[in-house]
Amino acid sequence: MGIPCKLMRMENGLTRRALLAGAATAVSMEPAASAPTGSDPLAWSLTEAAAALAKGSVSSEELTKLCLARIGALDQRLNAFITLDADSALGQARECDRQRKAGGSPGRRLHGVPVALKDNLDTAGLRTTAAARVFQDRVPSEDAEVTRRVRAAGAVLLGKLNLDEMAFAGTGTTGCFGPTHNPWDLDRITGGSSAGSAAAVCAGLCFGSIGSDDGGSVRIPSSHCGVVGFKTSYGRVSTRGVVPSAYSMDTIGPIARTVEDAALLLQVVAGYDPLDAITLDEPVADYPQALRLPTAKLRVGVPRQYFFEQLHADVSAAVEEAIRHLHGLVREVREVTLPRLQIAENGDYDVELYHYQKPFFDKSPELYHPWSQRHLNAMKKVETVAYIETLKRIRERRRDIRRIFEQVDLLVLPTMREPAPLLTATVNETHHRPPSNTSAFNHYGTPALTVPCGFSKDGLPIGLQIAGPAYHEPVVLSLAFAYQQSTDWHRRVPAILKG
Repeated sequence: MGIPCKLMRMENGLTRRALLAGAATAVSMEPAASAPTGSDPLAWSLTEAAAALAKGSVSSEELTKLCLARIGALDQRLNAFITLDADSALGQARECDRQRKAGGSPGRRLHGVPVALKDNLDTAGLRTTAAARVFQDRVPSEDAEVTRRVRAAGAVLLGKLNLDEMAFAGTGTTGCFGPTHNPWDLDRITGGSSAGSAAAVCAGLCFGSIGSDDGGSVRIPSSHCGVVGFKTSYGRVSTRGVVPSAYSMDTIGPIARTVEDAALLLQVVAGYDPLDAITLDEPVADYPQALRLPTAKLRVGVPRQYFFEQLHADVSAAVEEAIRHLHGLVREVREVTLPRLQIAENGDYDVELYHYQKPFFDKSPELYHPWSQRHLNAMKKVETVAYIETLKRIRERRRDIRRIFEQVDLLVLPTMREPAPLLTATVNETHHRPPSNTSAFNHYGTPALTVPCGFSKDGLPIGLQIAGPAYHEPVVLSLAFAYQQSTDWHRRVPAILKG
């Protein structure tokens, strides 16, 4: 069981299918990864680590031991891991090294790279708790589809990462194994629900992770921890074998140190799953190649109404500077107004949380975190007709956002309206959270990525959110990569790694 641990039609004339096909076939091989830029292997990106392994300049066992040593040194303070599977990870790493020496496993994109997964993704034979007491000893018999794909790509699985209980909240503080601490300031939250994933990637405990997102759970902690988080289009990645939150919103996406890493991880997990209820049989682009797509003709929309209200001054300054910077990378930047979802009275779609939880919650409500108890009890009052009306409105907003993307190719906005708040004020609920900038893109069903764009005066990361039309992940990646390559925010590391 492991060891428990505290495009629509674009102006240049490309249709969406043509764009996806072009990104997949324009170059038959993905670009060669650059050589690692530093002497500390744990400072390498996932892409650099994969390149070093392929060249034979480091072994998978060496990388895995380095990750395990850093976990041992730092995770008592971070609380990123729920279950560390050290012996199995070392065994996997040695097998990867054996295969490489024997000339086997060609083309396995993550061959020998140590990663970890959010603990609501099922792992056969390794407990999957969703950070909930009712699942504290749950050991799945089968892998989630995304877990299967990560293993098939040759990754070494270090273990399972902390989250909000059942992925409900967005703080990283409600799980039964305790809150995750932000590597940039241990007194701050990471955000959630993929709290441990973002903290572990930021602190170099692993080279990448996969999380789930039904309202911001990949992007919120990635923004607060200064890493890249990519919520994919609804139906782009299989959710089979993932503890569900909201069936009509759930998506899966990578959390990584760089845009290149996010593209590589997405390449591994994206694609049709005939046994999954939501994945569509849409072509999968070559996401690493999409990083090279030109951005000079892109039209970028800035949705200031609502999404730029109640901004922390440091967030406002960083995002405005990022927008000024984008003027030099794209054809046009102009303001747009996005359609807003008005949930029907007594028709909250969060009732989908209760649908899955009902047999567990009705039997043992006392086992749930107080925040979860209040939330689930409120969901019992949702009315069927009103809920159906909300689902109808969601479909209408997904129609309306397509009209916006006839005017612009991408959207940019703050990921979070404030830097990471204090953990104590979050736990005792004295902190008033501003409105969400992330959940709208779950309503729309569209991809949205957060990339570091600055720091607050207190040294806390700030994220820029880049969103595109459904199944236009390649265009989102192209602008995110262009921005990343012309800035250095992603290169900064927290003081916890310098001591």
